Amino acid sequence: MNDFAIVCDSTANLKMDYIKENGLTVIPYSYYVDGEELISTDPDDFDAAGLYGSMRAGKVVTTSQITPERYRSYMGPVLEEGRDILYISMSSGISGSYNSCRIAAEELREAYPERKILTVDSLGASLGCGLWVMTAVDMKRSGRSMEDICSYIEEHKKNMYQVFTVEDLKYLTRSGRLSNAKAIIGNLLHIKPILKGNEKGQIVSTEKIRGRANSIKRLAAKFNELSVEPLSQTVGIAHADCEKEALGLTDMLKAGREGLKVLTVMYEPVTGSHVGPGTIALFFLGADDVRRR
Repeated sequence: MNDFAIVCDSTANLKMDYIKENGLTVIPYSYYVDGEELISTDPDDFDAAGLYGSMRAGKVVTTSQITPERYRSYMGPVLEEGRDILYISMSSGISGSYNSCRIAAEELREAYPERKILTVDSLGASLGCGLWVMTAVDMKRSGRSMEDICSYIEEHKKNMYQVFTVEDLKYLTRSGRLSNAKAIIGNLLHIKPILKGNEKGQIVSTEKIRGRANSIKRLAAKFNELSVEPLSQTVGIAHADCEKEALGLTDMLKAGREGLKVLTVMYEPVTGSHVGPGTIALFFLGADDVRRR
C-alpha cells in the first residue's frame, strides 16, 4: 500500500503551487499583529513588504504554537478517508508544536486504530524542514513506503546544514530562540552574527562577521566548505524581504557550478517574525558531522 498523506506545517515554507500539485496537507500556524490573529495558510499570499516593513518600524509580531486541537482537525479528516499519515514537523528545538503533534497523534491512534501515524522532528525550520518534505514527496512517487521514508529522514536529518545571518538580533533574543544569546556582542560596530541549527535543532551563534556584505559571503563560503555532492541536491535560500541579496547569494553559489538547483523563498510570516526582516538563510546537505561544524 502506498496510500498515505504527507503532512507538514506552514513553516516548511513551500510554495502553494508545489503544495497543490503534490496533494500535501499543510497545518497552519497563527501569528498576531496588533492583537489580531492571522492564519498562515498560503506562504505566497501575504504582504511581505508590508509585514517586514512594519517590523522594521517597530511593530511587534507574535506567534503561537499549533495546538493539539488544530492538529486533530487537520489530521482527522485524512484518517477518515482511510489514509495513513507521515507528518514532518518544524524543529522541536525552537517550537513546542512537535510535542503538541505527538499528543494529538496518540489521541488519533486511539480513535483510528486501523490507521498509522508517523511523526518526524525535522530539527529544521523553513526549508530546513521543507526540503525534507520535498524528499518525502519524491520518495513516495518512486514507490517507497511511509516507513522507509520516515527511516530515511530520521537517519539523514542531521546532515541538513542550516546557516543564516540577520539584520538585527533583537527578534531572536526577544523570542528566546537564540540559545547562546549571552555570547553575542549584538549590533555594535556593524557586527553580523552567523547562526546555525545545532544537533538539537536549536539556533546558536557560531561566528561574528563585520559588515552585512561579508556575512552573506560567509554563507557562500560555508556552502563551499561543507556541502556534499552539491549538484545532486536542491539547495534552499530563504529571505525576509531582502530579495536582491538572496539573488546575490544564489549567484555566488552557482559560480563554477552549472546546473546547481537553488530554491528561493520568502520567509513565511511565522518563522520570519522570529528571525526578523533582512534575514537570509541557506540550507544544504553536508557530512554526518556537519551540524557540529
